[in-house]
Amino acid sequence: MSAYQGRSPQGENMLRVIHFDHPRWTPVLVGFLPSVYTKYGQERMDALKLAHPRLFPKHQPGETVRAQDLYVSGKTTDCWGCVWDNLHEGMVGQVVGHPLADWAHWDAWLARRPDPLKDGLLGPRDWNEIQAQIDLKKRLGHFAPDHVLAHGFHYMLLCDLRRFENFMLDMATDEPLLHKLIGVLMDYSAGTVRRLLDAGTEFLGLAEDLGMQDRLPMSLEGWRKFIKPGYECTAGQARDRGLPVFLHSDGHILPIIGDLIETGIRVLNPQIRANGLAGLRDVARGKVTICIDLDRQLFPFASPAELYDHVLTVHDTLSMPEGGLILNIEIGEDVPLENMDAIFSAAEEVCRLPDPETTGGAPIGF
Repeated sequence: MSAYQGRSPQGENMLRVIHFDHPRWTPVLVGFLPSVYTKYGQERMDALKLAHPRLFPKHQPGETVRAQDLYVSGKTTDCWGCVWDNLHEGMVGQVVGHPLADWAHWDAWLARRPDPLKDGLLGPRDWNEIQAQIDLKKRLGHFAPDHVLAHGFHYMLLCDLRRFENFMLDMATDEPLLHKLIGVLMDYSAGTVRRLLDAGTEFLGLAEDLGMQDRLPMSLEGWRKFIKPGYECTAGQARDRGLPVFLHSDGHILPIIGDLIETGIRVLNPQIRANGLAGLRDVARGKVTICIDLDRQLFPFASPAELYDHVLTVHDTLSMPEGGLILNIEIGEDVPLENMDAIFSAAEEVCRLPDPETTGGAPIGF
């Protein structure tokens, strides 16, 4: 029986990419921040998507991206007691209230810690809905990651709970309560992932920004001692069941890519500017599928010709005939419509995206 039997064109192509088995096209993921729709309006966004059917084969006029959860302006308290503040609707906020900034609050905070089977970041977790989404993808033959842990589930959460400076000092002094806190976070993460795996997911999704602009926020030894265990108890569970793991991670992460692969990461979503194209080629190409984040800091200012050259250079540097490459395009409100059009046109051509009529209108990414 073929390993791709029962798969949709999207599912087969994505599996070929991940398993280095000669995909038909390089998948492309496109995401819009909700603020883009606020700035440009529904009519112009519809026209843009309809002009690129190879990227948006199933787009229907009126489909939109609405601000919700942490993208809504105002203050919100999450299940860990962190207080988020958002000053700009349609973009994500940041934590301004750190419930464990003082260890004196430890006992009271511990008594209110969330339950991995019941509590999502901003409300009750609906396992029936999660199960329905997993089952639907299997019926359709699609292959895409399932995310149940919030963006920033370990390292970033430690910073949000303690404040960045306090967390850095905790690691330097090997604070005993830090080890207890890490244990609480790992119990929650491991329990949540275990429940998802038992629900039958085929592809675990994780997201956390592990790097700064040009370095890790800690030594490699510190990362392995305090952060890597959070990936062993999550990605490691999927790895041990023979399932792939997707990880989005902003910032400079070149020194830990090998460690991440060890924990089970099979698809890594890094940034170009923070890591360097040559660095990603030398450290990651052929060892893990690279879901490369095209340069969002270039998008607002480049000419159409420069944007085409960027897409082509990235593709030529990281692609292999066997697969192992996905392009990720995230659009913010600072990108002009004409630049969006240029990026999309370049991706359609360079990545050999199929005519929707030959794939039944199947999505070409996740």
